[in-house]
Amino acid sequence: MLVGDRMAKPPITAAPADLLSHAAQLMKSGRFRRLPVLSDSKLVGIITERDLREHRGHLEQTRVNDTMITNVITIAPDVILEDAAQIMLDRQIGGLPVVADGQLIGIITVSDVMKAFLDMMGASNGGSTRLDFRVEGEEHGFVEASRIVAREGGEVLGVGSYRNNLGESPVCYLRLITENAEKIAKALRVSGFDVLGIHRIGGAAKPSA
Repeated sequence: MLVGDRMAKPPITAAPADLLSHAAQLMKSGRFRRLPVLSDSKLVGIITERDLREHRGHLEQTRVNDTMITNVITIAPDVILEDAAQIMLDRQIGGLPVVADGQLIGIITVSDVMKAFLDMMGASNGGSTRLDFRVEGEEHGFVEASRIVAREGGEVLGVGSYRNNLGESPVCYLRLITENAEKIAKALRVSGFDVLGIHRIGGAAKPSA
């Protein structure tokens, strides 16, 4: 998935000559935490909630260009979301203006990336369940696990893997829609899968029986 697929567009912007009170109103009404600053359609800065807090009590007397960040880190729309997330993590920033051919076309934030990752994992569907297991040989792979889920009346929304610690074998997961996750876990174990646990959206993790 690319930045351009998940960015907010068109972005709400401020002008350098705007008062901070105006920028604050834009952020409040749009529930934003940052605003790109444009001058003659060119990105010249960005202003954040933190900048507003630092000038509390002087919002009506201070202009955007007096406090905006000018060394703006930007990203292109064809960059993958993983790279955008890494940049924001490394730089400790909450959003990146998206620029193409020198023009601001959007903005991508930590919230946008998190929502996208939840969608990719199938975790944004209410009532879904994640079932974790370890793969031991080709006969216990995703294809066979998915076949068992379908046989037991479940629907696979997403698949993936992760590692708890370096050196450990990866944990695989299936994101499911099912009314009986315990039944599916039991069927997987009977077929030789090492089922580790059942995790419900909005609920506590539950070890498999």
